[in-house]
Amino acid sequence: MKRILVTGGAGFIGSNFVHYMLGEYDGLELLVNLDLLTYAGNLENLAAVQDDKRYVFVHGDIRDRALVNELFDKYGFDTVVHFAAESHVDRSILEPELFLTTNVVGTQCLLDAAKRHWNLEPDNKYCQEYKEGVVYLQVSTDEVYGALGKTGMFTETTPIAPNSPYSASKASADMVVRAYNRTYGMPVNITRCSNNYGPYQFPEKLIPLMLHNAKNDKELPVYGDGMQIRDWLHVKDHCVAIRTVLEKGVRGEVYNIGGNNERANIEIVNLILDVLEKPQSLIRHVQDRPGHDRRYAIDNTKITTQLGWAPEYTFQRGMGETIEWYLQNNVWVDHVISGDYLDYYTKMYAKA
Repeated sequence: MKRILVTGGAGFIGSNFVHYMLGEYDGLELLVNLDLLTYAGNLENLAAVQDDKRYVFVHGDIRDRALVNELFDKYGFDTVVHFAAESHVDRSILEPELFLTTNVVGTQCLLDAAKRHWNLEPDNKYCQEYKEGVVYLQVSTDEVYGALGKTGMFTETTPIAPNSPYSASKASADMVVRAYNRTYGMPVNITRCSNNYGPYQFPEKLIPLMLHNAKNDKELPVYGDGMQIRDWLHVKDHCVAIRTVLEKGVRGEVYNIGGNNERANIEIVNLILDVLEKPQSLIRHVQDRPGHDRRYAIDNTKITTQLGWAPEYTFQRGMGETIEWYLQNNVWVDHVISGDYLDYYTKMYAKA
């Protein structure tokens, strides 16, 4: 990994990955961040690295084939880490076409550029041998698996059964990646993570939204009864896991990345209120969204036993650091709370 293309590197997880790689990976020569800067992309996330000579930002769309091919030709990438995606379930219910074109067609554009630049051809051996020194990593989500009951966990062999336009678009992209692996010998990995939290997360997501509202004594909109359960993964642990897969992963394999921290949404909301010493009367239960999955849980046995990765953050430590970061970065939060976000917020949470 010397010359890396990161897509969506101005978003939440992508920007944390850029910080991590520039700060902690000694072998890096170049990291190019391709980002369209839609509502969740924020260059302020990367202010601390903008003068690093190894870092290049490109404002552009992953669906722009000419641009993507030009970047491959100019910079000679050996690694692609594909974060860029429309990712918010609520928005996918309102604009499913946008999610399908960005997440599926955009992924295919990147794969085509990598295939051309890396000189890959149809491989009837079904990828028994891969081109050395190059890798394409698809950053996906546990939501492609659908929902769980009260017991059980998602494994890499759990059948894909998405329940929202967002998760359907990510599942479709995963299948395209798999097809390029089997057909062209594309050296790929797919990672599927649980819910991330940490610094630089756009404040329409649960934790930063509740923090912002509670701090400002605004109502905290909670879907349904708030008993939707998620496995929470600190974004730094996720970044380390991605690097681990890039360095040690078996090409063609899927790796689930989970934090071993199952929590109900309402539990997290109450924790935030307790830390900020705010009353529970700020909670307002709103109509649940269509197709809202009740529970996710990741079995990360494969990556922990085969590749040696394990999450370092306990939920207590991670939440403590996350809350402190948001409280200490009021300027960042104020800049992110733009008109676009406020219009969306009103549209989604106006009805009780």
